[in-house]
Amino acid sequence: MRFTIYQESRQGGRANNEDRTTYCYSRDALMMVVADGMGGHHYGEIAAQIAVQTLADAFQREARPLLTDPFRFLQKSISNAHHAILDYAARHKLKDTPRTTCVACIIQDNVAYWAHAGDSRLYLIRDGRLIAQTKDHSRIRLLIEEGMITEAQAHFHPDRNKIYSCLGSPTPPEIEFSRKTPLDHGDVVLLSTDGLWGEVSGEMMASSLQGANLLQAVPTLLSQAEARGGAHGDNLSVVAVRWEDTYIEDASSAISTQTMTQDEVTTRLDEFGRNPAYKSDLSDDEIERAIDEIRNAIDKYTPKK
Repeated sequence: MRFTIYQESRQGGRANNEDRTTYCYSRDALMMVVADGMGGHHYGEIAAQIAVQTLADAFQREARPLLTDPFRFLQKSISNAHHAILDYAARHKLKDTPRTTCVACIIQDNVAYWAHAGDSRLYLIRDGRLIAQTKDHSRIRLLIEEGMITEAQAHFHPDRNKIYSCLGSPTPPEIEFSRKTPLDHGDVVLLSTDGLWGEVSGEMMASSLQGANLLQAVPTLLSQAEARGGAHGDNLSVVAVRWEDTYIEDASSAISTQTMTQDEVTTRLDEFGRNPAYKSDLSDDEIERAIDEIRNAIDKYTPKK
């Protein structure tokens, strides 16, 4: 595999960053995940952390170097993350379970597989055009599809943040899966929270990324969204990959997995409370306790060797 990948999360105008992102790759498979946490007193960020960490742990364990069934992997891992969040809430006797959206994508054998719950989105961009995108599990999306409101009206609608599927809800999440989608050389797969796509349209992203250096163009999109969101803007996070296959780019930005061993996996995942982009006013002791509790919640759904 050969690809260029960029990952970033920004606080925006919020007091805390409840978004979480990760990507992992083996010699023959790549996974990207974005989660947008919901819940007060730091619980939203814990729900999002459990989601991305559960998927990262599972990928590290199973991508040796391919996943046997990418759709089955996504279904099982997202469901396990959902149950781990419920266990965390039960252990802490929380009246309202912390929740998170989740969108995840696997690429192997030049084919993309993705799944999502909630309104964090995936866009597939080819030659400056949107080829595919996920459909939000939100009340706003239903109103648009029924012709009750327009896309322009949706941006200011009072229900714009209400979603009907997520991880951590008392009811199981509605996980929606893509079709097996072959990728062409130069395709861009972009996953983001609504802090980005709510301010910058998919069409604008596609146009901005056409032929552009991903490592420069994506931060520019984030800055545009951050400026438009202003003082009350949401957290905004993205993981974007340009699938290069045989494309030769500056070696400093392109990743080649050709020399990786069969059992080797590389992961980019920030530990809870360790990334300045995820601002938290928790003390060091509280962060350490949260890390232990997150690990314990996830371990219950980790197969023992």
